[in-house]
Amino acid sequence: MNPKTINVSRNTSVYSMLQLRESEGRPIRVGVVGAGATGRAIALQLGTPVPGIRLAGMANRTPQHAERAFREAGIGEWETAKTASEAEARISRGIPVITDDPHVLTRCNAIDLIVEVTGSVDFGASVVLDAIGHAKPVVLVNAELDSLIGPILKAKADEAGVVITHTDGDEPGVAMTLFRYVQTVGLRPVAAGNIKGMVDYYRTPDTQREFAAKHDQDARKVTSFADATKLSMETTVLANATGFGVARRGMTGPACGYVRELAKLLPADAMLNGGIVDYSVGAAPHTGGFVVVYEDNPYKRTQLAYYKLGEGPFYVFYTPFHLPHIQLPSTIARAVIHADPTVAPLAGPSCEVVTVAKRQLKTGECLDGVGGFCAYGLIENHAVARAGNALPIAMSDDCVLLRDVGKDEVITFNDVKMPPARLRDELWSEQRKRWPATARTGASPERRSPQLATIE
Repeated sequence: MNPKTINVSRNTSVYSMLQLRESEGRPIRVGVVGAGATGRAIALQLGTPVPGIRLAGMANRTPQHAERAFREAGIGEWETAKTASEAEARISRGIPVITDDPHVLTRCNAIDLIVEVTGSVDFGASVVLDAIGHAKPVVLVNAELDSLIGPILKAKADEAGVVITHTDGDEPGVAMTLFRYVQTVGLRPVAAGNIKGMVDYYRTPDTQREFAAKHDQDARKVTSFADATKLSMETTVLANATGFGVARRGMTGPACGYVRELAKLLPADAMLNGGIVDYSVGAAPHTGGFVVVYEDNPYKRTQLAYYKLGEGPFYVFYTPFHLPHIQLPSTIARAVIHADPTVAPLAGPSCEVVTVAKRQLKTGECLDGVGGFCAYGLIENHAVARAGNALPIAMSDDCVLLRDVGKDEVITFNDVKMPPARLRDELWSEQRKRWPATARTGASPERRSPQLATIE
């Protein structure tokens, strides 16, 4: 038997398989859809390049943005492609392609995996469905899409026999990777979530415009980071992957100096009654994800105390970084090599993100969606959200109010006139029919009053 064959058969780690692909000249060929700030950062990392992975194509409605991404990644040669066959011919010669049509990549035989990083819901969903329809694994860098209809997209991917996954490096992937690790070593996770620097429900594109410009970001996107909407979407992705819920709408979000203080600050009853997702504010290490485990064995608690994890019975494990563009290749490799999603829904939705008014809203106003001036999103248990007919924040844009809505009031489907039917509406309706809402034991329908933490 060939020594190389023996070695490979015994060592199938992601790193080893990527090294083998690199040596054999058959890297994983990636198509990225979306060339905004995050897409450019991903292109920079993949274009360096990562051993065993290559950026083979990039789609963006404005091709100049994709060209910028290639230049910043040090990719000096590329060609445009109008069809999948044109793209296949160029990529097969080792030349990456740029296109304004994502179908050129989703239907191209020379593309092994699609990274969806558009930040849109309808367009992103159409890209995902087309990729799945052409038997391509998909990595989502799109919490808006995943938190709204991730479960039904996962079901469709399962039916097609392909992987769909959120990405490592984004907080849900960081926390889920740690979650899976503690499960692997025999610990019982009861909570998981994000480490945040600040949360202020009432931030708007006006308040965030200067920060966005300084960091070459979109003001609405940055607003969604600050006003709890993106946080709620990310923790919803994590909740759907773990089966956890929330202790109350919007989570408890305790402020503390060090993330391990969460062992005594998160609600014990909720953690032990099915598990929760949550977050900390202002806690060192100020970024990353955490998992709380529970241990009631007195001998094991003695050992954990010896190793400086505290007295228990709750113990906090954490990852002190989240680097979406750098950690993404791990998710790509795991998806292609081992058909292993980093973070994907277990089944139907456990939580969703409901729409809450940022200010007094008047009859006839048109809601402006995620990161806008009208509303912020808060995570809520799925059964509670459906019982109240709450409008998901990712469906709120272009809805017209049929009544006045007070500040911090949850907006429902009864309160709005919906826009003409969109792809997201169809998929969300299909998801609801597939997984009717059922009450989660111990779930609290209590409305959370805003308790803002603005630790910078």
